[in-house]
Amino acid sequence: MKTFLIPFILIVCLFMTACINEDEPKDKVEEIRIDISAETGVTYVWSDGNKEHPIECMLVKLPNDPDTWQPMMFGEIEGFTYERGHEYYLSVIRTTLANPPADTYCYTYSLIKILSDRLVEEPEVPVDKDVTSIDDIEYQERCPFKKYAIESLYNVNGDGILSYSDGCQAPSYKNVRIYIEDVLPMDDPNWTTFQHIPYQATYSYVFSPLTTKVRLVRNESSGPMFKNVVPEDEFNDIVKNLKANEELKYTIVLANVYKLGLQKLNFTIRKN
Repeated sequence: MKTFLIPFILIVCLFMTACINEDEPKDKVEEIRIDISAETGVTYVWSDGNKEHPIECMLVKLPNDPDTWQPMMFGEIEGFTYERGHEYYLSVIRTTLANPPADTYCYTYSLIKILSDRLVEEPEVPVDKDVTSIDDIEYQERCPFKKYAIESLYNVNGDGILSYSDGCQAPSYKNVRIYIEDVLPMDDPNWTTFQHIPYQATYSYVFSPLTTKVRLVRNESSGPMFKNVVPEDEFNDIVKNLKANEELKYTIVLANVYKLGLQKLNFTIRKN
């Protein structure tokens, strides 16, 4: 009798396990299309129930509500990097998680293809008429503060070829970017505060040694393009007229979305 019962019990257990597995919820995977605005918005983390610490984010339109712009964190779409001022239309994989982790979203997204990428805002934006010199810039509370860093030296030869301070060749003039690096240590007492919108470097005030005009450019996601900080006519003048080993120092003042100053940084262009 025991010999008969043991296999029978095992079969019943296996059958019940199979039934349970079939009843377990599964992730739903689908391809969807997403519109992304050139403008950014504001969102909050789960723990910020009182909405005291706004965070800059993307604005998207999803298939379930195609007429409403909804917030989505930068970097939430795997494989996609957002640039401010660009309007996108994407094909993505959306996974609806059957068992999402606590205090997180029930969706994940990964890029299939960028169907459209259109620049709808020029890199240079109007400067407040009261800002005519570096001393006119009003700073955000607690600033200036050493939070960001940039490449301090760009070498250029007579052919207009750029290289960095370590001698490595940079991309072409039209493709090189002035990368803004966040160097604030995580153990700094201001670190959490400085991750919020008022302390994000959205713009750069540009002060050139070749003109008295103050310009304001967008930094995009990683920093401003070199060509927007050093316009083509200035760059051509440097390549043509600067003598060997001569230098020009540029100053940029990083500013937040409200155009309030955050930090002053310098970089030098040296003729080889």
